Amino acid sequence: MAQTTRDHIKAYLLLGLPLIGSHVAQYSIQLVDTVMLGWYSIEALAAQVLAGMMFFVVFIFGSGFAFAVMPKVAQAEGAGDERGARRVTRMGIWASILFGIVAMPIFIFAEPLLLALGQEPELATMGADYLAVAGWGLFPALIVMVLKSFLSALERTQAVLWITIVAVFANALVNYALIFGNWGAPELGIVGAAWASLAVQIVSLVLIVAYTQYATPEHEVFVRFWRADWEALRDVFRLGWPIGMTTLAEVGLFAASSVMMGWLGTLHLAAHGIALQIASLTFMVHLGLSNAATVRAGRAYGRGDYEALRQGGFVVMGMSLFVACIAVVLFLAVPEFLLSAFLDPTDPDTPAVLMIGVGLMVGAALFQLVDAAQVMALGILRGVQDTKGPMIIAAVAYWVVGVPVSYVLGFTLEFGGVGVWLGLAVGLAVAAVLLIWRFVRWQPRAAH
Repeated sequence: MAQTTRDHIKAYLLLGLPLIGSHVAQYSIQLVDTVMLGWYSIEALAAQVLAGMMFFVVFIFGSGFAFAVMPKVAQAEGAGDERGARRVTRMGIWASILFGIVAMPIFIFAEPLLLALGQEPELATMGADYLAVAGWGLFPALIVMVLKSFLSALERTQAVLWITIVAVFANALVNYALIFGNWGAPELGIVGAAWASLAVQIVSLVLIVAYTQYATPEHEVFVRFWRADWEALRDVFRLGWPIGMTTLAEVGLFAASSVMMGWLGTLHLAAHGIALQIASLTFMVHLGLSNAATVRAGRAYGRGDYEALRQGGFVVMGMSLFVACIAVVLFLAVPEFLLSAFLDPTDPDTPAVLMIGVGLMVGAALFQLVDAAQVMALGILRGVQDTKGPMIIAAVAYWVVGVPVSYVLGFTLEFGGVGVWLGLAVGLAVAAVLLIWRFVRWQPRAAH
């Protein structure tokens, strides 16, 4: 029986709302770090922007293997292959652990890396202190992502949401104690935020492992976990590394913008960090819908129902566009209100940071629509396991177009921070057009 537009919207809301909630909650962990460190000092906030971005770049690259688990499990469930779902999940965890081992030196030697990127010595030292602790959270964070992908593909998204909400509250409490030295705890500043993040990643891992074991005993995810399954590991790697590279290209675009803003000074970097947090929070809505699109497309692909796959893809794009329009209105109408939540009103630097931030919010409003469009198209294409083409598109759009345009507008033409953000919008727009074009032209044989 053919599905109507209303059927698709209802299905996407049922699957997508808990995913949106879990992404917003997950991002709130970093958001709480930013808010509390902004209250602590502008310098600590700027250093955390740099260090947090470095951690996020590495984490999101490694998450490619977790993202690969979602469409593979969704397709296996759509085809009734329970064993296949178990195999790719288990090897997704293996791949994530192996990646973590390879990536850890980046955090151990963070200070010389930050200095090589032209950052101020004081900020580089503070950022390195943060990563020396928070970096170890990469292992639990990646495993949590794999299990979230597994549970999402099984459409058990409510549990994913509640586990993440518990993590947010735990992070806020530990942050409050360790950043400021409350409740008899030592005052650790930015390092306190790092310990809070690490503790929360470990708590999240314990909770999601316990839930997975309890709620999905038929999949036996952890039974004989130590036994290698080289075929499944190759499948996860083959699908996952292009996803990791694609996401790295986009996140790298924003990381490059953070480095450029650091060249403009501490106040510009602080304003950039706040504006980026606000824009990223709205992006979590689109990311949740994109994950739902991956699951729905993957299941339709597994069933061979290509009409539902296409129709559902266009419906979810429309839903994402609606949310983006609301964000544009808010960013343009009340930028000072949004920015001021992150700053101490008594800090003498606050008026300057607010003035810079208002200009950046205009840039954020400009790229809302195209950012939503590109992540929706990516989600659908992942559902049909088309990952290498999107990787090439992302590399060209973000690094051949986005980063150079940001530099030219920001520094050559001297538009400053606003120019850097306009370059982001241009890169995202190129990606959106090419990815949507690829989805429109997709044929079933292209996924094999």
